[in-house]
Amino acid sequence: MNKIQDRILNPLLHKVVLLQKFIGGHERMVSYLAMLICPIITFYLFDLYTHNPFQSMDFKTQVLNIVFYELLGVLLLGIIRYLRIALMLQSSFFMIVGLVNYYVLNFRSAPIMPWDVFSISTAASVADNFNYTLEKETVILLFSFVILIFMESKVKLVLPKRKQPRLMMIAMAVMLLWGYTGLVQNDSFISQFGLYDKLFTPTVMNRRDGNIVAFLMELEYLKVEKPAGYSSEAAAAMLAEYESEEFVSAFAGYEGEETAAALEAQESNKRPNIIVIMDEAFSDLSVLGELNPNKDYMPFIHSLQQGADNTVTGYLHVSVLGGNTANTEFEFLTGHSMAFLPAGSIPYQQYVNDEMDSLPSYLKSLGYRTVAMHPYNAGGWERDSVYPLLGFDEFLSLDDFTGVCKVRNYVADEACFDKIINIFEEKESDDALFLFNVTMQNHSGYDEDFANFDVDISASDASSKRLDRYLSLIKLTDQALEELISYFEQVDEDTIILFFGDHQPAAYVSNPVLRANGKDPDALTDEEILLHYRVPYVIWSNFEIEAGTDNETSSNYLAVDILEYCGLPLPAYQSFLKKLRQTNPVVTGMQVIQNSDADIADEALNAYNRIQYYLMFGNKRSSN
Repeated sequence: MNKIQDRILNPLLHKVVLLQKFIGGHERMVSYLAMLICPIITFYLFDLYTHNPFQSMDFKTQVLNIVFYELLGVLLLGIIRYLRIALMLQSSFFMIVGLVNYYVLNFRSAPIMPWDVFSISTAASVADNFNYTLEKETVILLFSFVILIFMESKVKLVLPKRKQPRLMMIAMAVMLLWGYTGLVQNDSFISQFGLYDKLFTPTVMNRRDGNIVAFLMELEYLKVEKPAGYSSEAAAAMLAEYESEEFVSAFAGYEGEETAAALEAQESNKRPNIIVIMDEAFSDLSVLGELNPNKDYMPFIHSLQQGADNTVTGYLHVSVLGGNTANTEFEFLTGHSMAFLPAGSIPYQQYVNDEMDSLPSYLKSLGYRTVAMHPYNAGGWERDSVYPLLGFDEFLSLDDFTGVCKVRNYVADEACFDKIINIFEEKESDDALFLFNVTMQNHSGYDEDFANFDVDISASDASSKRLDRYLSLIKLTDQALEELISYFEQVDEDTIILFFGDHQPAAYVSNPVLRANGKDPDALTDEEILLHYRVPYVIWSNFEIEAGTDNETSSNYLAVDILEYCGLPLPAYQSFLKKLRQTNPVVTGMQVIQNSDADIADEALNAYNRIQYYLMFGNKRSSN
């Protein structure tokens, strides 16, 4: 034992004492090293939640991100004085935010963006319906953060109490962070540095630029800039040119409620009932590849797509994926496009603060009873505040669906459609009804089994319980829609039904389809990415309309179709959209499809941008 002590323990203890003396005499050096290295480690751990920065980012871009963390560390040190607290606070913040970003990306296929601060209450209302199981790699990251924070707690550097040097440090850090933000938002710097700035693919942007740099780049778009060459007078004059002769002759000299009387006086014009169903997360994932299910998951809609009397079918191009439902309904109800608004922004929460012209407000002027219906919390996406501003007289929310059938934790589409029938049956026969229903049954997540929900669809080529649950939900919707249309086939009043999905489900549901078809979800072409933004739509009526299949359009144009099929005069904006559609048949926040000379199509698109800006902001901002 003595030999072991002499040969091993004593020399080891001696070295420990020497190390302690070295560290004790070099505490300031150790602190400076911690101040330099810990923010770097925080950056890499934060980004590793969602992507591997060593693989997806250039080295110079990594350094650009690290600069932010270093400056933030200096700022916190100046404010707090204690380096260990400053470092621990920074690491703890990014550990938590990184975990939240990890879940947000998994649930909706897009990372946290600046506009999400407006959506916190809506996100919280559905938070209980997701699965929060962590992958092994994420657990390791959390453990790594804990180790880092523990090491930071041992740093002993404390700044003197003198205020003037600290205030200078704080001011310097703030100015540098301000300049840093301006730099990464500068078009010239972005181009020369090689940053990725395509806002319509935020996931790619975060992978290539880093979470922090991407977030700061997006901050620039909190404000909607006026289009080039814009003036309110010119936009108003341009819009006035599209007042159709039919519209002017029908409504000349009439205002407000008198408009309805003017329309009724014309025997050639009728007011069919209009029922619009925007179905939550309804899509046909076969657009991504073969599914080979054990049975058809939407047999009724597939039959309509083969050609049916008085029925139009096709695919709708939307601006969102896996979430942000309110943006698709905004595009449909107003005719505006997310193409001219910041990627990830939520118009309902940011821009609809006053009365805004829309399909319901126009139909209301024609004497329609305008009803909005959503079987969930009324405050989601601030619908209870927005719907009256868009012209809805009534709003039925979750409180109006007591005791109805549910699938999983949500009101079933069948119950929604039964409510539509009840509202129709209770109205007076000479009243025209416009009802807009946003469903909830198919909302994510898809991780759990429920006693009130049978999973009877299996995609054999893409083995995934989440996918099977999703397809089984779609089949329930398909059945409910068939029953609704069967009912209105028997009624005497002219009625038209528009049915469409708001977006596809998040990537964690659809990725198995891609893999089953030999595609890597992380290495898709632009064309393959855009397939995630196609959903089916159906227009059906119990009166004669020209049938059609395989149509391609976007949600901003659907109201034009409805008004024309109903024989209602087009307001100026809808007349403009009808003409725009000839050159730009699809306009979304993700893509623009043009089918004419590029110069002509671009000119029309620019006009759309200016008119939309005028209608949304023209009366609120300077026209200079």
